[in-house]
Amino acid sequence: MRIERIVLRHIRLPLLHPFETSVGRTTERQIILVHLRDADGVEGWGECVAGEEPTYSEEWTETAWPTLQHILAPLLVGQELESAGHCEDLFEHIRGNPMAKAALETACWDLEARRLNVPLAQLLGGSRAEIASGVSIGLQPSIDALLAKIAHELESGYQRIKIKIKPGKDMALLDAVRARFPGIALMADANSAYRLSDAPVLRQLDRFRLMMIEQPLGHDDIADHARLQREIDTPICLDESIRSARDARQAIDAGACRIINIKVGRVGGHAEARRIESICRERKVAVWSGGMLEAGIGRAHNIALSSLPGFTLPGDVSASARYFEEDIIEPPVTVSPRGTIAVPSGPGIGFAVKLDRIEALTVRSAVIP
Repeated sequence: MRIERIVLRHIRLPLLHPFETSVGRTTERQIILVHLRDADGVEGWGECVAGEEPTYSEEWTETAWPTLQHILAPLLVGQELESAGHCEDLFEHIRGNPMAKAALETACWDLEARRLNVPLAQLLGGSRAEIASGVSIGLQPSIDALLAKIAHELESGYQRIKIKIKPGKDMALLDAVRARFPGIALMADANSAYRLSDAPVLRQLDRFRLMMIEQPLGHDDIADHARLQREIDTPICLDESIRSARDARQAIDAGACRIINIKVGRVGGHAEARRIESICRERKVAVWSGGMLEAGIGRAHNIALSSLPGFTLPGDVSASARYFEEDIIEPPVTVSPRGTIAVPSGPGIGFAVKLDRIEALTVRSAVIP
């Protein structure tokens, strides 16, 4: 497939409710969309999941845009690709910037699946007709508000609840949640808010019977996580620390985690995500798909990836209506009463892209070449 044209669009998409973690509060997503077209007129879509500020990682919207426009997209346009999996070879000499790379790489996968007239999940090697859905709940203004939010999400059918914690907003929250909901599948996400010196505090997590504690220590750390995992019974799940299959292998070898969260944008695309899934499956380390407050295109890519056999835990892929008044795809992503999302059976990502909606949200665009 020969990539003839690339269109970049920067959209602003308000969230229905603010989403707060230990590193900040988000009220609006600023998202870069990638729209590819090949020589035969077949299209593919990708989404850059970089945040509005460099808080989750070094990448953010205002660095991803010029990287895509001036460096990565010109490397891809005009190229004849044997398959989507070869897209990453074009970017190999460009260091870092995995989210920008993933936006183009995932669009190539969508395009190839459409060319072959098969679902993206099938092209990636997925085998599930539906995936288990969990929900991520940001920091709330009060414990009562958190409990009400959890009750609402459980009534909606979600199979797993994840709450955000940070120093000073941790044990009291978990005490209240466990007292109200003693039997639910529960995990906590710290977004690197703690240090190894907090190990005595983190040992208290063991009494809450959590599925996992996600990324408690430094965003780029493996060694301290390995030491902490030896000191606590609660499984550690690594997120920000895992940017490649090599990171996953080293973390598993070091005993730094028992679970890995795979985010396709964080690791540079579907090809690297599949390598991580394969390593974890071989080593019997559970994986699941994390979320980055994606709009529908990114959400669709996460659904396809989550259909791979190694994704054995409910992910953060949830309904469009939890985040947006109107998504940019149709139909919107929905969750069944039993907490599952159907894997689309149509070609590519399996959803129709609402171009009129995207155009209305666009604040800048660029065409390459």
